[in-house]
Amino acid sequence: MDTRKNASFSFEQERKKIRRSFTIMVKTGGPICNLDCDYCYYLEKEALYPGKHPTLPFFKMPDNVLEKLIREYILSQPQEQIEFVWHGGEPALLGVEYFRKILDIQKKQADGKKILNAFQTNGTLIDEEWANFLAENHFLCGLSIDGPKKYHDNHRRYPNGKGSWDKAMECVKLFQKYGVEFNTMSVVNASNSKQPALVYNFLKSIGSRFMQFTPIVERIALDETEPLSIVDNRYSKATAVMNENVNATDWGNFLCRIFDIWVKKDVGTHFINYFDNTLAAYAGQQPSLCSMAEYCGCSLAIEHNGDTYCCDHFVFPEYNVGNIMTTPISEMAKSDKQLFFEQHKKDTLARQCQACEYLAACGGDCPKNRFVKNEDGEYISYLCEGFKMFFRHTRKHFEFMADELRHHRAPANIMNQKG
Repeated sequence: MDTRKNASFSFEQERKKIRRSFTIMVKTGGPICNLDCDYCYYLEKEALYPGKHPTLPFFKMPDNVLEKLIREYILSQPQEQIEFVWHGGEPALLGVEYFRKILDIQKKQADGKKILNAFQTNGTLIDEEWANFLAENHFLCGLSIDGPKKYHDNHRRYPNGKGSWDKAMECVKLFQKYGVEFNTMSVVNASNSKQPALVYNFLKSIGSRFMQFTPIVERIALDETEPLSIVDNRYSKATAVMNENVNATDWGNFLCRIFDIWVKKDVGTHFINYFDNTLAAYAGQQPSLCSMAEYCGCSLAIEHNGDTYCCDHFVFPEYNVGNIMTTPISEMAKSDKQLFFEQHKKDTLARQCQACEYLAACGGDCPKNRFVKNEDGEYISYLCEGFKMFFRHTRKHFEFMADELRHHRAPANIMNQKG
């Protein structure tokens, strides 16, 4: 297929760049995790590597892959500040010494550039040594926590069924003790979505000032012979939505209720991914959150053996763009397959979305969520109605804040407004 025939931006313009800026999400331990969260879309990715025992020794990124990845990523980037995102699975399973080795390689390959590291963790393995290491080396940590104990333990459990909230809270205390910079990542699901104020106030109480809320929206193949049960939006056989999914109405209500608290007393002190990006859209900027942007971003997911995929949510064989051991990472980032993947989001936008007054803020949502057929037979986001609820509810507030920005005033001035 000649993908360039369908291009809505110039492939060649991107390809001719000597170095194209992009990000990477590194799966140093593949999908291996010490938890068995019932909504996790990544645990089953071990099926992509048949014959490998699903334990860390078989999914630990080898030194030669790690070194090549770090060297090529630094060399490929045009900017002077380079960020590595260490993800999983659970990266803490690899131990502190593994990450000391990562820092040593980065220092050798830095070439005068500033290296930053982000580390996503469920927190259950963080001890004094880990906390001290993360603080000393200025890692930005993302802590996965879904709210108070009841709602967290509903889904984030060990394989034996025990909840992980107590250990996650121990991690919070260690982060605070050692001064680890952290934000929170909360999966919004069928249970905690019904308690937005409780979730938000809890996250504030543990010191989270930067909150990432991620709605769980996954489809399950009804054909039990499929190697991967969670499928992407192009899967055409019979499916069912995951029981843990948040529905559109609850998602919209979740955002609205949290916004109502935030806009009265937390603007400028607490930052929520969907609020920040909506404000950016109203201010005439392109949202940085890929689900809300016009195109998918170039954020490659790199598995333990160097296999590279278009996106962390599209780790399926058809989205593999190569392996860093055989193809330079910079070439994969500007390959036809990757560029076409990025523009596919806009090219497949339903006419309903194109005519929507909220398109600039919504971006049509993540393509993986577009599996609901509208009256015209086109596919729109499963969360469409929820986003509309949120945008309708908050429009006048974001318009005010955007106007403040245009006049070089603080958006937090909205908290001084009456009504």
